Amino acid sequence: MPHVVIKMIEGRGEAQKQRIAELVTQAIMEGAGCKESSVSIAIEDVPAADWTSAVYRPEIEPAIDRLYKKPGYGPE
Repeated sequence: MPHVVIKMIEGRGEAQKQRIAELVTQAIMEGAGCKESSVSIAIEDVPAADWTSAVYRPEIEPAIDRLYKKPGYGPE
């Protein structure tokens, strides 16, 4: 039962978020070999000014060794 939380800097519209959710759902289904009904996805908007303190430092930095896809940027 994969559940994915996507945090992005705010500013994307609902249609773009829906498309992202569809693409991620397809990737999860193919990669994990599961049904669409098993996948759930949340998208959380984060103000750009808060990214480092709300996402990078508490979530990315401590988990950097466990990330399968690491960011190509560091904290600002």
